[in-house]
Formats: sequence, structure tokens, C-alpha cells
Amino acid sequence: MAERKHTLSVLVENTPGALARIAGLFSGRGFNIDSLCVAETLDPTLSHLTLVTYGDDLIIEQIIKQLRRLVDVYKVVDVTEEGEFVEREMALIKVRAEKETRAEVLRMCDIFRCKVVDVSPKTYTIEVTGPQSKLQAVIELLKPIGIKEIVRTGVIAMKREKKSL
Repeated sequence: MAERKHTLSVLVENTPGALARIAGLFSGRGFNIDSLCVAETLDPTLSHLTLVTYGDDLIIEQIIKQLRRLVDVYKVVDVTEEGEFVEREMALIKVRAEKETRAEVLRMCDIFRCKVVDVSPKTYTIEVTGPQSKLQAVIELLKPIGIKEIVRTGVIAMKREKKSL
């Protein structure tokens, strides 16, 4: 079986130590977390955790079963296997923007629908939101101009609702 990317959606208690127990489950068994994003839900006693990991079907099944055994975990869904889903990530990219490169950076922002969120005499800080492939494309095009710093949120995902006619 081939190893592939899986995006897991996990509903957990919003309590101290819940995230540590989940991360400990992964590290203790030698599984890698590629991306992790956690935030409170509409119910302040619960948090939604989006986790990206790689593995074959057997490994992912084992991860899901072990997550479900944790006391803090209410629900685990592999959105990769549940049909269509929306997946996004955000990055803040600080890029050189001196007189010679400013127009080029702004043109790229326009093409990729990025936002310039901060300006200094020698840099622009750009906000990019979209699938990982879009972020990677923007990063690759900005590298020759001179990226000074990148901060990424990690992937968030949500299952799509069924569309009716």
C-alpha cells in the first residue's frame, strides 16, 4: 500500500493537556505530524484540530483508532476519505521590495490574489491564502526576489456539504 497524505479533523475537549496527549500519541508511536492547526469552536469547551499526516491505509486506521481512545477526543474524521472537502492554508511572507522589485511583487500579488498587509521602506509583508499548491507557487516565484521570512498557519479543512439541484 502506498503512503499518502491524510487530513484528519478532530473534535477535542478544550482543556490543558489535550493537545499534548494527541502529540504524544504521534511521537510515541513514531508517526509524523506534517501540519497541525487548533482553535476553539463555537462551543468554548471544545476545540477543532486539523492534522495532516502521511501513511498507508493501515497506519491511518491505527492512528484514528488510537485517537478515538483518548479521553479528550469526541470525534475523528479522515476528511480525505469522506468525499469532497475544502482545504486552505495561510502564509505571511516578508519579501524584499526595493525600488527595482516593488512593481514585480505587486504584480504577483495581483495575479495570486494576495494582500499586502505591511509595508516598510525595503519590504512588503504579503498574506497568501489558498491550497498548499498556491502557497508553494507564490513562494517559488518570490524566492528570486528575496524572501526574508515566512510564517505558515498549517492546513485547515472542512468537509463539503452535498449539493442538490
